[in-house]
Order: sequence, then structure tokens, then C-alpha cells
Amino acid sequence: MASSEPSRDSATATAGSESNGSLAPSIPAAVPERRKVALITGITGQDGSYLTEFLLRKGYEVHGLIRRSSNFNTARLDHLYVDPHNSAKARMKLHYADLSDASSLRRWVDSLLPDEVYNLAAQSHVAVSFEIPDYTADVVGTGALRLLEAVRSSSASSGKPIRYYQAGSSEMFGSTPPPQSESSPFHPRSPYAAAKVAAHWYTVNYREAYGLFACNGILFNHESPRRGENFVTRKITRAVGRIHVGLQTKLFLGNLSAARDWGFAGDYVEAMWLMLQQEEPGDYVVATEESHTVQEFLEAAFGYVGLDWKDHVVIDKRYFRPAEVDSLKGNSSKTRKLLGWKPKVGFKDLVKMMVDHDVDLAKREKVLVDAGYIDAQQQP
Repeated sequence: MASSEPSRDSATATAGSESNGSLAPSIPAAVPERRKVALITGITGQDGSYLTEFLLRKGYEVHGLIRRSSNFNTARLDHLYVDPHNSAKARMKLHYADLSDASSLRRWVDSLLPDEVYNLAAQSHVAVSFEIPDYTADVVGTGALRLLEAVRSSSASSGKPIRYYQAGSSEMFGSTPPPQSESSPFHPRSPYAAAKVAAHWYTVNYREAYGLFACNGILFNHESPRRGENFVTRKITRAVGRIHVGLQTKLFLGNLSAARDWGFAGDYVEAMWLMLQQEEPGDYVVATEESHTVQEFLEAAFGYVGLDWKDHVVIDKRYFRPAEVDSLKGNSSKTRKLLGWKPKVGFKDLVKMMVDHDVDLAKREKVLVDAGYIDAQQQP
């Protein structure tokens, strides 16, 4: 005789079943929420490393595009790297591609179908752009166009919307008087800045022509201990550390009266992310709204360790640009109002952070010098 009771596996009772013995319908197991996927060009740079840290903390899966090099250039990411064979923990993965190679860009955008793309890659040294203008224009300007087209095409064929961030630069304003805002005219004074202007307008064009969610972040100078050593702020703090421990005596610089709006790179990557979380795309200036000269940076950096910069700095005309940018100071009121963003690290704390790092680095370098492993006379 068949039992009138339902079998155990025919239904699943829950704690919420009613007292009359009726059984609630089965509840399917919860499906883990899909991680957001971000694709970053320039991931090995200063901004790329801070943005990767930020996105990983937000729970993203992060993919970075890197150029092939005979030497490893991933030092800024080493603390984040997990072997990809450890798939449960490896949420940052690196792939070979180049902004000069459209096929590689399209391949990775197609295969990854990221939610967000951050184009941070560039030949970003202003002075060097005068030496290699063709390459700078190709990578910074046309490279952005190649990536935009890869995003547009992939999004159209897959039906998945992809949000795009273009890294702009305050150098685009050039000789436009400060303060500079989103509505200020561009007047670039270098091949780098001119290429960035092209990338900016390519981004606007793809937003208007194709409805792409594409944002321009016009970031004023942003520094950190991860800044490249051939950029003036890091060149200064690196020299301060070496001079402080006796490994160097002189620092050669160019224009000390140039004024810049300097902030902390770790603060600025949050603004990048916030731009892509809005309901509508737009263009945003990111700045501290304070301006300081190179001489003021020298005074703060050398003074922090009890040194007088005038005893060590030598002006070398080779470091003057063919066309100087005298003063940059951002008006970031739109960003602060619409994104709720503001910088956390001020100018003095930024200088101290960088000097502390480079004094420690110089002390470790001196151990190698004293042991005879490197030559202290590489610097005058």
C-alpha cells in the first residue's frame, strides 16, 4: 500500500513551514554573485598598481595588459601577484598586449568581456615626448583610439555594455591660465600633451557617436613613492635620501619656478573608479586645488631631513623643455560635487611620505655600497 506521506526527497521543508504540516517549495541554492571584471592598460605603472589594489579590495577580478620586455617590469605589482595556477586566489592576471597592436587589444577585450576598461598606458614623460614624438603620438593618441574601437566593436557584437575610462592629463591645458576646469580650453605645449588631447576627443566622439559609456579623467599631477625616478618629484626625493646617507652630493634640475597641483596617486584612483559608477558618463577634473613650485617641493623635501636644498641643487639647462608649462592648478568642484570625491593626502604629507620611503631605500642601498657590491660614484 502506498504511503500518503511525501518522500523525503520530493520536497524540502524549511524553518518557515507552517504549523499545519504543509511543506514550503524547495529553495534553490544561492548562486555566487559574479565578480566584476576590470581590464587595465598600464597596470605596471604607478596608477595601475594603486588602481589594482583598490579594485581588488572592491572584490573585482583584475586583468592587466603588459608589454613584453627582456626584464621584468612588474615590481609595483609583486606584492599582489598570485600564481595563476592557484585559481582560487589569483584575482589579478597579466596578459601580453600593446596599444600599438590593435589585434591584441581586440583579442583580450573579446575574450575577457570586462565590465570596465581603464586606459592608463602611455609614454607619459613630457620631456621624453620631445625626443620620440612619433612613438608618443602613436601610443598615447592612436593607441586610445584602437582601444576605444576594440571596446565598441566587442560590446556591439556581444551585447554587453562595457564602461571605458580614459586617463587624461593636466598637461593638456598647457598655457591656459589657472585655475583649469572641465570647460577650460586646451593649449598643449608638448607632443605628449597634444596626444592626450587627441585621446580626450576620441573618447568624447565615441561617447557621442556610439553611446559608449566613456569618461575622461583629467588628472592633475599625482605622485607617490611608486613614481618613476625620472619624474621631478621622485628625482628630488630619491636624491634627498641618497644625499642624507652620504651617497650623493648634487642634484641637477631645470625650471624651479614651474608650478604644479600635486596630489597623491592613491587618492586619485578612487576618482577614476567613481566616474564609471555614475548613471551617465562625463569628463572630470581631479585635483587638490593647491599649486606649488618645484622650488617649494625642494624646500619641503630637503627641509624634512634638515638639509638646505641650495647646497645641493645645480641648474642644468638640458632639463628645460622646448616649450614650458608655467602653472597648473585644477578646479575640481564638479568632481567633488557629483562624485563626492576629495583628496585625503595633503602636499606636506605627500612629500614626507616620499622622502621617508626614499631615505629607507638609500639606507639599504648604502649597505650594498659599503659591502662593495655597487659603486657609490655613479652619482656626483
